[in-house]
Amino acid sequence: MFQFEEELKKLPNKPGVYIMRDAEDTILYVGKAVNLHNRVRSYFRENIGRGPAIDKMVSLIARFEYIVTDSELEALVLENNLIKEHSPKYNTLLKDDKTYPYIKVTLGEDYPRILFSRQMKKDKSKYFGPYSSAAAVKDTIELLNKLFQLRTCSRSLPRDIGLERPCLNYHIKQCLAPCQEYVSREQYREQVAGALEFLNGNYDMILGELEQKMLRASENLEFEEAARYRDLYNSVKQVSQKQKITDSDGEDKDVIALYRDESEAVVQIFFVRDGKLIGREHYYMTNVSGKREGEILGDFVKQFYAGTPFIPRELMLQYEIEEIPLLEKWLSGRRGARIYIKVPKIGYKEKLVELAAQNAKLVLNQDREKLKREEGRTIGAVKEIASLLGIEKADRMEAFDISNISGFANVGSMVVYEKGKPKRSDYRKFKIRTVSGPDDYACMKEILTRRFLHGMEESRELEEKELEREYGSFTRFPDLLLMDGGRGQVNIALAVLEELGIHIPVCGMVKDDNHRTRGLYYNNVELPIDTHSEGFKLITRIQDEAHRFAIEYHRSLRSKAQVQSSLDEIPGIGPARRKALMKAFRSIEEIRDASVERLEELPEIPVNVAEQIYGFFHKE
Repeated sequence: MFQFEEELKKLPNKPGVYIMRDAEDTILYVGKAVNLHNRVRSYFRENIGRGPAIDKMVSLIARFEYIVTDSELEALVLENNLIKEHSPKYNTLLKDDKTYPYIKVTLGEDYPRILFSRQMKKDKSKYFGPYSSAAAVKDTIELLNKLFQLRTCSRSLPRDIGLERPCLNYHIKQCLAPCQEYVSREQYREQVAGALEFLNGNYDMILGELEQKMLRASENLEFEEAARYRDLYNSVKQVSQKQKITDSDGEDKDVIALYRDESEAVVQIFFVRDGKLIGREHYYMTNVSGKREGEILGDFVKQFYAGTPFIPRELMLQYEIEEIPLLEKWLSGRRGARIYIKVPKIGYKEKLVELAAQNAKLVLNQDREKLKREEGRTIGAVKEIASLLGIEKADRMEAFDISNISGFANVGSMVVYEKGKPKRSDYRKFKIRTVSGPDDYACMKEILTRRFLHGMEESRELEEKELEREYGSFTRFPDLLLMDGGRGQVNIALAVLEELGIHIPVCGMVKDDNHRTRGLYYNNVELPIDTHSEGFKLITRIQDEAHRFAIEYHRSLRSKAQVQSSLDEIPGIGPARRKALMKAFRSIEEIRDASVERLEELPEIPVNVAEQIYGFFHKE
């Protein structure tokens, strides 16, 4: 038993990180402290206006632990790492699955390329970004390669010069073909320098050159060439007009502001590079209840810049945050150069921060509306179905379907929807074992029996081992069972459940003569349902998904059976070699099209057998 009074006395007067855990040893909260003794003890004093969220957390703490560090800076880094690894319930968390695209110019190569990259490495390349739009980055790279006729291949130059013929890009005048030495290294580097000027925002020189080339080609009656320069000119002009000047100092900075409600906040960042606004991005912060705006921004700065590969020279924030000197020191260490964190109060910079805040508010309001619509499609539709059937809830629904062709390769599918959304990790496929021939009712009886017997067995194992967590997807029984059909399929399901002593509502999804869902069959009555309602649309999606999943499984088995039956006719092909071929090739067509040399690459296939396989498929 954890003795709080005794453990609190042992806390050192040193910096470090503390970890709060509940009775199940789950991490509730990770925090850092300049003085662990004072900070951790403060949680267990009488309530001094901490707020309901912290009070709730404290009531759940079963024990705590701590890690002593040499400095507050080390504690900051460790706190970030632990929050990222464990995502504690009561920490303010950055919901971030984004990786940023960069434009990479491989200056370390003799003949550099311009590439798309999601990582910024310490190499000889030059990086531009990060950008908020991957599509815009790809469009820019394509434009640069056309404009400066740079290579896009992965050949190692100058080692591979002259080994192969020039590619199509050379013939359509989109590459200078350094692979053939049609351009000198110095001339090629001049083209690269032009691309760098473009990426640095110097468009005027490039626009002037393109205009001259367009006019010269037109004077020489080279109208196709003139049209090409005209299109490039228009593309560059369009890109240059998109670049909005935001500051005259030409510095790199991130402008950060937020908008919040009771449960979450949206943080908006404007990315300013070389004085130009190149993009923006927004992020959600959860568990913000009871926290001040400055605390939320501080948590965001720590979590965001612990993971982003690029840190600008200046961060402009909407609110004052704690520990600015400490964060500046940490970020400067990560960047390798001095970082400044500022909260502008007047002038142009303050207006830029205000603009970011307005964008954050817009995002949160728009997403609220989107969330309402999504809830209508999912949770609202589930409630509608439960109300129509008169059952308490239908949060988890399972639907089953059978697929075969004239009784060949009978298979069944089980799809699962939770709160109106597909839970694909719980989908299951069944290869029918006891039924031959086209008997859908017998097939359905088999897969339902197997599904629920499996679930009952798993539940017994859990009880015997005294495990509280789920053992597998079958342990969770549905609130509602959906059958692809009417009375017949429903009665089969009810009989299986009665035999096993399980009580679950069973509903049939009835289709009309055109194979479209028309209603629900429940308690021996066909219930009409509004075809424009969200509940009807959800039922249709579930029915279509069960059908699709069963057909895909049946199709894959047919394909394998076709391959197997054809291979059985070839002399020298036994079970081991047949298995190796089926693993290496996706279809009988791929095996037929394979050369003897390709077949020989398989360790199980000797030369003579490879020749037999090839000969079998290429008889005259």
